[in-house]
Amino acid sequence: MRIKVRHGGKMDFALARAWRIWDNIRVTKQHKKEHQMIRVNENYLKIQASYLFTEIAHRVKAHQEAHPEAKIIRLGIGDVTEPLAPAVVEAMHRAVDDEAGRERFCGYGPEQGYAFLREAVAKNDFQDQGLDVAADEVFVSDGAKCDCGNIQELFGADIKIAVGDPVYPVYVDTNVMAGRTGANDGGRYANLVYLDCTAANGYVPSPADLAEPVDVVYLCYPNNPTGAVATLEQLQAWVDWARTNKAVILFDAAYEAFIRTPGIPRSIYACKGARECAIEFRSYSKTAGFTGVRCGYTVVPKGLVGYTAAGEPVELRPLWTRRQTTKFNGASYISQRGAEAVYSPEGKAQTKATIDFYLENAKIVKDALVKLGYDVTGGVNSPYLWVNVKGDSWEFFDRLLKNANVVTTPGAGFGRAGQGYIRISAFNSRANVEEAVDRLSKVLA
Repeated sequence: MRIKVRHGGKMDFALARAWRIWDNIRVTKQHKKEHQMIRVNENYLKIQASYLFTEIAHRVKAHQEAHPEAKIIRLGIGDVTEPLAPAVVEAMHRAVDDEAGRERFCGYGPEQGYAFLREAVAKNDFQDQGLDVAADEVFVSDGAKCDCGNIQELFGADIKIAVGDPVYPVYVDTNVMAGRTGANDGGRYANLVYLDCTAANGYVPSPADLAEPVDVVYLCYPNNPTGAVATLEQLQAWVDWARTNKAVILFDAAYEAFIRTPGIPRSIYACKGARECAIEFRSYSKTAGFTGVRCGYTVVPKGLVGYTAAGEPVELRPLWTRRQTTKFNGASYISQRGAEAVYSPEGKAQTKATIDFYLENAKIVKDALVKLGYDVTGGVNSPYLWVNVKGDSWEFFDRLLKNANVVTTPGAGFGRAGQGYIRISAFNSRANVEEAVDRLSKVLA
């Protein structure tokens, strides 16, 4: 509280001056105190809704608590259900034995991944397919999700980014957190460029769909969530655009192992010139059931560059190396030995058999929904079905949850263009898939 003084004599003047000095000190201290409070990254507050899969989990939990007797079948989140391949299990057991003795014990490994896995990746996933990727361009991680989110750290805060809509939420949310977007308005963020992926374009947009120039574009094929695939010609158009415009393609190929149609590219590097403009992400989560084991990798080719504000080219591979060595301690030795076993003759046959099993699940669900009159995309070269429900996504999700005890994923959670759709995952046992189809047929008939 400020004290009022009476003016008149020297004593009054001195007293008033003393009080003013004291008051200024008090206000300054209060000001400093107010500025000592911890500040949050307010970009997180732009993410208005709960993360899609968290919201699904909340709704499923509430339904289960209200109906504890209900047997819920989960065809929503893309988590695998089948056991690891025997070849992988055996390799991981051997790796555990390695850790049990001083002679073969492994502590910290290379942040970029052990040479035995990087060399196996380069040979089997690329070189044997006629694609130019070297082992030292492969960076092993704990999964494609982390890499897809972390890669944006290499780029300037003011770059312009394009994403598909519907879109895997990680691409968007990590850039929101980094401060590259404005506020969310009607389900879309300012400063992001959205590419509508609809039935009209087969869920594969083209560079001609860009409303304005961009620096980075995220592409995912086979696509999550729509299950669509892109042809070589469609991907080549993006590569040609990126080279012309000095842009970068971030290509998520996490589901490439599900491709069965001849001629569909499994890698962006099947396109001429892609090494000059593209980074590719892959994962063993869906290829080999590693959702709980955690292992994947990213390819950053030598010679791929970004630019400084002054226009000077800067190679991205050393930047990613520095980022990983600073912030990442590497995937575990045990998980990398398991991943290496995926490339053994037994591992290849066993993982392919599991993927074929999931694709048969997808066919069973797709055939049933088509018979019920629904338009369905995906489920052929992808474990996901994209179903036009001709109504509100979340309402349809709740309908299936409450009346059939079946969990799906609302398409609206993947973006504005996903409204009116649901995504169904083929990851489950055959018995559960068949029971789910029976329940859905009764509810939707």
